[in-house]
Amino acid sequence: MYLHPSDTPGTNLVTEQLVGNENYGVWSRAMLIALRAKNKTGFIDGSCEKPSENSPLLHQWERCNAIVLSWIMNTVSKELFNGIAYSTNAQSVWKDLKERFDKVNGSRIFSIHREIGSLVQGNMTISVYFTKLRQLWDEYASLVTLPSCGCATFRAYLEHDQQQKLLQFLMGLNESCGGIRNQTLMMNPLPTVGQTYSLISQEESHRGIIAGSNNPSNMPAVFYTNTTKYKAKEEIRCEHCNWIGHRKENCYKLIGYPPGHR
Repeated sequence: MYLHPSDTPGTNLVTEQLVGNENYGVWSRAMLIALRAKNKTGFIDGSCEKPSENSPLLHQWERCNAIVLSWIMNTVSKELFNGIAYSTNAQSVWKDLKERFDKVNGSRIFSIHREIGSLVQGNMTISVYFTKLRQLWDEYASLVTLPSCGCATFRAYLEHDQQQKLLQFLMGLNESCGGIRNQTLMMNPLPTVGQTYSLISQEESHRGIIAGSNNPSNMPAVFYTNTTKYKAKEEIRCEHCNWIGHRKENCYKLIGYPPGHR
C-alpha cells in the first residue's frame, strides 16, 4: 500500500484506451503489466483486502484503491467512463469490465489463424513483416490458455510450436529470400524464429548496401562534372578546320597562332 510521489490520479499508465471487445485483450494485458510494476495488482484481483473499520491501515487502503480506480478511469473511453464514474472499488470495476468485454470465442481464434496463414511480406520490410506476425502470435497466445509444466511432453509441444512459427514466417517471405530460406530449412536442428529473423535481417541490410554501392547516384560528383565538361567540349566543332574543341571565331588558322605554339 505504499504510494510513490509520482503515483498521482492523473497518471496514464498505458496509451491504449479501452473501447470494447475489440481491444480488451491488449488493454487488460498492458494494464496488468503497468499495475504489476506499481505493485498494485492486489487491488484488482482481491488479494489486498480492505481492512476493518477500526484498522489504522483503512485510510491508506482507501487512498491506494482510489488511485488504482483513477488509473483505470483514465484509460477507458468516454462512454465506458460514464458507466464507472460512481464506482468506489477498483476490484469490482475491473471484474465488471472483464465480464463485459473478455469474450474468447472460436470465431476470433479462427480469424487469427486465417490472418497468420495469409500474411505475406509483400512490400513490407523484414522488420515490419516480422512485427505483424509476432502481434498475431501474441494475441493467439493470450486467447488460448495452455498448461505450463516441466514435463517432457510439454517441452516437446514447445519445440513443435516454435517449428510451426518458423515455417509460418518462412512461408510469407518474398522469393528474393528463397536462398537463405532453403539454407535455414537444411539446418539440423532448425534455428528459432528469432535467430532466423536476425539472419534474414542481416541479409536484407547487406543487399541494401550492395545496391547502394552500385547506384550511379552514389558516384563522386567530380566524375560527373569532368564527364559533362568533356562531352560539352566534344560537341564543339570548328566550321573552318573541322577540329573539335573550338569555334570558327577562335580558330588559330584564321586568327593566327599564339607565340611559342608548335
